This record gives sequence, C-alpha cells and structure tokens, in this order.
Amino acid sequence: MARPSQSGETGFTVAEMLVVILIVGLLAAVAVPSINGAITRAEEAALRENLAVMRRALDDHFADKGRYPQDLETLVSERYLRFIPADPVSEDAAGWALTTDDSGGIEDVGSASDATGSNDIPYREW
Repeated sequence: MARPSQSGETGFTVAEMLVVILIVGLLAAVAVPSINGAITRAEEAALRENLAVMRRALDDHFADKGRYPQDLETLVSERYLRFIPADPVSEDAAGWALTTDDSGGIEDVGSASDATGSNDIPYREW
C-alpha cells in the first residue's frame, strides 16, 4: 500500500517490497521444476515420433526393395524421408545408433544417447 510520506510523496515500505519479492520467489520456485519436466517430456515425445517415422521408412524400403538401405541417406534420396531428423535427446542428426543385418543394411535405428528416460529405460533401448 502506498502511504504518503512527510514530504507528500507516495511509495512502498520495505516490508511490502519484501512480501512481493517473497511471493515472486515462491512462484518461481514452483514453476521452474514443472518447466524442466515439460522440456524432458517434449524431447522424449519427439524421440518416440522420430524413431517411429524412421522405422516405418526402413520397413517401407524393405517391403519395396526386398532389402534394407545401406545408410540413412538412401531413405532421403529414394524419398522415403524428406530429411533425417535429429536425435532430440543427443541433439545430433548423425548420432543415431544403427542396427545392421548380415548384408550391412540398416534394419533398426535408436538413440545414441547414454542417458536414461523418465521411464527408467535407457534411450538406446527405445
């Protein structure tokens, strides 16, 4: 509350300012952990979607050609994908962990991150 001073000016007391700072600090303390959790959930959702899209493209390539592609760029050049998405967890487009078959074709793709997801399963095993 603004109170008139002896000189006729109005302002806030130190106690009022401390209460406002305390309230803002409490709100920030509550908001920061939920924001960090939301970022992690968004990265994990993007990882799931990127893996599903690339695995579907690998399966489509195998269904059409009878073999898996030798590299991920083949999926782009043959128009199964528009681009190779980046791994949202490791933030590296070339950082995908690739599983190959006996002929060297890529039959599965996974995250190259060593971190563990919020479901306690390593991202490499998703």
